[in-house]
Amino acid sequence: MNFEQLVTIITDTHQQLQQSAVKAVNQCQTVRNWLIGFYIVEFEQNGEDRAQYGEQLLKKLEQRINQNGLNDTLFKWSRKFYLVYPSFASLINNLATSISATMSHQSRNNDLMQISATVSHLLQNSDYKQENSISPEKLISSISFSHFIELMKIDNPVKRMYYEMLTIQTGLSVRELRRQIGALSYERVGLSGDMEYALTAIRQKIHPQTATDVIKDDYFFEFLNIPQQRALLLKENELETRLLDHLRDFIIELGNGFCFEARQKRILIGDEYFFIDMVFYHRILKAHILLEVKISPFDHAHVSQLYSYLNYYKAEVMEPDDNPPIGILLVTDKNDALVQYTTAGLDEQIFVSKYKLQLPTEQQLRDLRPSAGNEKSKCATDCCAFALSYNLMMNHLVSSSPPPHRIGCV
Repeated sequence: MNFEQLVTIITDTHQQLQQSAVKAVNQCQTVRNWLIGFYIVEFEQNGEDRAQYGEQLLKKLEQRINQNGLNDTLFKWSRKFYLVYPSFASLINNLATSISATMSHQSRNNDLMQISATVSHLLQNSDYKQENSISPEKLISSISFSHFIELMKIDNPVKRMYYEMLTIQTGLSVRELRRQIGALSYERVGLSGDMEYALTAIRQKIHPQTATDVIKDDYFFEFLNIPQQRALLLKENELETRLLDHLRDFIIELGNGFCFEARQKRILIGDEYFFIDMVFYHRILKAHILLEVKISPFDHAHVSQLYSYLNYYKAEVMEPDDNPPIGILLVTDKNDALVQYTTAGLDEQIFVSKYKLQLPTEQQLRDLRPSAGNEKSKCATDCCAFALSYNLMMNHLVSSSPPPHRIGCV
């Protein structure tokens, strides 16, 4: 070992353990908040002097405890946390049992044993078991309490589980999760009530098997914050620049597995240079994705241009273990019949999709969403089916790190 190796080892050790410490603190805070919620609900239901406080309970708690961070806002979310996530009871039950065995203070030991007894009662409740979907251990290890606050704003449990799964699989930050919810990601996947259709759509989104699973018909770039009047004056290179300035949001909108490689990729065909707007590599499909952005409606000439790029990549760039490259043409509007006749018979995979700079209305979403058959399965059935599908996906999900020359992978 030389000095530089020593420096590297110490730095790596520090960073890894520091990250582990931060993660452990976040998990402890999540457990703490669940327990706070448990205590509050228990007091509201069984407290000896609960009638004296009524609706002022949380505010009185803040005043009496008088500690930084322990305020009525936290107490409100903690109370809701306990009520929305009763599945944490199994985890807290084990934790309370282990902690009580090491505590010498008898009163606190009794309190923890009371938690264990109450939680054990919850675990025997059949209504509770229906909600036990994604494991508490997985949720706590992957999602911070700030994420949970955003998730608790969603009343539909199936919709909430969709965003839980999306957060776990793609590592969304709180801001990104908020954006996905605001951008109606759940509704756009088509989760309208038919669970067979919904689960198929989720599998395709999280773990795509074909190019068709990856490519969307419509993309929304509202995160660019471009006013509608300004959009009319937008140029292609400006749009590209803005998309790459918001690369993380852009890749999340594209979907799971995209890794950015290059912008304005220069290629030499004969004695002429050509420039591909953006090049990605899809780590799941193991294929390059060539993306062309247009600020105009679809034109058949666009396909000819992209087709030549795909043929070049197939002949000059594709590695032996790669799948054939895929082309995505982003346009402001398209004539579906013209697209069909233009791309018919082409060997290469070329997809034409529309993009919007503003989010759709609910009516537009209904128009965009494929027919899902019969609506309205019962919520409990939905949750169980969703949880089963989630566990299957977790077992089969490909976990691979992006190659070092590729950035921005999701």
